[in-house]
Amino acid sequence: MSQRVDGVVLLDKPSGISSQGAVTAVKRALQAEKAGHTGTLDPMATGLLPVCLGEATKYSQDLLDADKTYIAQIRFGAHTSTGDAEGEIIQQLALPVFADDIARQICLEALLPKFTGCITQVPPMYSALKRDGKPLYEYARAGVELERPARGITIHAIRWTAVNWPEATLEVSCSKGTYIRVLAEDLGTALGCGAHLVGLRRTAVGHLSLQQSITLETLQSKGAEKGVDLLPIDALLQTLPQLTLDELQAKRLGLGQRVPLALSNAFPWADALVRIYRATSAPHNFIGTADWRSGVLHPRRLISQVS
Repeated sequence: MSQRVDGVVLLDKPSGISSQGAVTAVKRALQAEKAGHTGTLDPMATGLLPVCLGEATKYSQDLLDADKTYIAQIRFGAHTSTGDAEGEIIQQLALPVFADDIARQICLEALLPKFTGCITQVPPMYSALKRDGKPLYEYARAGVELERPARGITIHAIRWTAVNWPEATLEVSCSKGTYIRVLAEDLGTALGCGAHLVGLRRTAVGHLSLQQSITLETLQSKGAEKGVDLLPIDALLQTLPQLTLDELQAKRLGLGQRVPLALSNAFPWADALVRIYRATSAPHNFIGTADWRSGVLHPRRLISQVS
């Protein structure tokens, strides 16, 4: 029987399951009424998938826009139909010849400056982006190739962590909308020998880390014990500035009203999205988020309080 469960599970998603399939498994394990995730991982990929339960689903959009960090395993020498190991090899190319391991490392390092900072990517055909209401992967499966405009992304940091030629492992910190499959293909093109992704693991989403996560197997074995491995609703929002309201102010905000608020000069934000708390030691003192503009709080997303 389903029950109201509010909070966040940081799941270490296994390979071979879709993000929605993982959410369904978490929802079933905790017997939760409502669940959603904060950004898709391909079935082949593993790693951090924050799963929002109950009232936390209201804030999943905030993490969709967050930066991500990945460990990507790339194999050089071949293009595949999907850009990763799940596709068919459509072209094999000769690998470059290096004088020694040092020369190879120097060559690989020389590729990275071109893929650092603000760059553009052409989204892959095998993606969930939609054209005329239909995802691109449906066109791709039907053998239809559509023109896709390049999109701007940001690679904050990128480095090789291991090389076992013709494979190499890359750590990438990037903005939302980055396709690591495309990055692998573009690196192969730059090296002149093609490449595709053979492994992908997400290690961070915004301020949340894989080190805090739990495996699906462990979660399922523990079952629906109350509060098992749940982070609080506001765990998604810890990078936002915080304000605390008295009971009267909290009540007005909870009713959807704007709340004038005089703040000291110690509050450094003139205009900001903020997380709001009630001035009480009770465990349910998180109210929601609000826009702070010109001395007035405007309710953005408020949680439904436990009765």
